[in-house]
Amino acid sequence: MKKKILILFLFIGTMGYSQNWKSSFEEAKSQAIAENKNIILVFSGSDWCAPCIKLDKTIWQSKEFKKEADEKWVLYKADFPKKKANLLGAEVTSSNKKMASEYNKSGNFPLVLLLDKTGRVLGITGYKNTGPEQYIQLIHSFEIK
Repeated sequence: MKKKILILFLFIGTMGYSQNWKSSFEEAKSQAIAENKNIILVFSGSDWCAPCIKLDKTIWQSKEFKKEADEKWVLYKADFPKKKANLLGAEVTSSNKKMASEYNKSGNFPLVLLLDKTGRVLGITGYKNTGPEQYIQLIHSFEIK
């Protein structure tokens, strides 16, 4: 019984810290339209790109970014893992390649784009050796017209 309660608390605890990345770009666009939010689109090589991994650990997983993202943005990550154990399904891989042909023609990793709810690019950046607060400010700077 104690073990079940512990597992339940661990599950609930991790739910509060989970990132709310959408599973498809269409889902992200639909939510962005419904909630009148911009989209953060990230091109990542989650298991081979050192700056991608560092960006994930220092920015995307930070409390500050998670809080800001929940309030301001819809998130979608187009991941391109290389290790066999991390490969994505054929449908997701195809979708990510389609996204790359539209938004990341030069194949840069990591590439972070801020899009409006229709998919129009508002700003582009990549890995920056900064803290979450500065990175959040950088993303918000793309929104200022």
